[in-house]
Amino acid sequence: MAARRFRQLIGTAVGVAAVGLVAAPPVQAESVLLVAKGQSIQQAVDRAKPGDTVLVLPGTYQESVRITVPGITVRGSGDRTVITPPAATTGNACAAGGHGICVTGTADRKVTDVTVESLTVSGFPKNALTATDTDRLNVRFVLGRNNGQYGISVEKSTRSRLFGNRLRDNGQAGVFLANLTTGEGGALDTGGAVISGNDSSGNRIGFVARRVRNLTYENNTMTGNCAGVFVVGDEGTPRAGALSIRLNEIVANNKFCPANSRLPIIQGSGIVLTGVENTTVELNRITDNVGSSPVSGGVVLFPSFTGGPNSGNTIKDNTVLRNGPADLSDRDTGRGNTFSGNHCLVSAPKGHC
Repeated sequence: MAARRFRQLIGTAVGVAAVGLVAAPPVQAESVLLVAKGQSIQQAVDRAKPGDTVLVLPGTYQESVRITVPGITVRGSGDRTVITPPAATTGNACAAGGHGICVTGTADRKVTDVTVESLTVSGFPKNALTATDTDRLNVRFVLGRNNGQYGISVEKSTRSRLFGNRLRDNGQAGVFLANLTTGEGGALDTGGAVISGNDSSGNRIGFVARRVRNLTYENNTMTGNCAGVFVVGDEGTPRAGALSIRLNEIVANNKFCPANSRLPIIQGSGIVLTGVENTTVELNRITDNVGSSPVSGGVVLFPSFTGGPNSGNTIKDNTVLRNGPADLSDRDTGRGNTFSGNHCLVSAPKGHC
């Protein structure tokens, strides 16, 4: 069998009525589907029902996994559970797309309450984990390394929780949140997504928020990327913004990345805001990010490449030191952007430190 199903009785409630003992209806049982080395994670996922857990034992699994069932958990055994590309990509839309794990809903029916945790996804042409049309997605303690594009990519999704993940040496962003991976359109309200406690290193950019609103990015660590954080918007409506970027450690993101069709060369960028509004950057430690790109520096406000200005953003109470060419750079013409209480030495223009 591809997996073994263990029935676990959650419990049976017993009520006391005035005329005697009355047993309450039994609570629906949940299952654990166990997957061992040499077996198929996908077959277990296909058997799972809402509330079930697919528990993957240590081993290397050459496959892509597509999840469309709400309310299931796929849990590995930490770094000892490794998912790598299959030998052939036929028969699985996730594999055909070049991804390791796909959590896939539709515009009419989002897949809800899926959890992926405690495993490694490595070596895929595109993304370690990609999620589309999800609600309340949880991704925890996942190591996404050496993938061609993103470690974790989430689009058209709400109320995501990404916690404690490690994103290493991926071709694009460690974590990428967007309204659409490809295409235009106004910013998506994420419903309060939270990205916390993640560690990104060796990627092109540690974290990219593209055309999204209403999320928190906090207590993350980024080092050795070409850039730490990019928050990207444009002139579309609703505008990107209303983000909280706080309590992050953003150090020495000085890897060199050549220009591409969307961006100039990137090197030495801490936090870049481009074409966004009403975003707060506070209580971060941003040090030793140095480069000669137009977006190099500690905290950089840069006009959108499609013409949308930054407006109403607040940069306050950060420690921003030894960044170059400046710790704080306002290279935009937008209105209402403020700098206060930051511990820094060099700003452009002068007067922000």
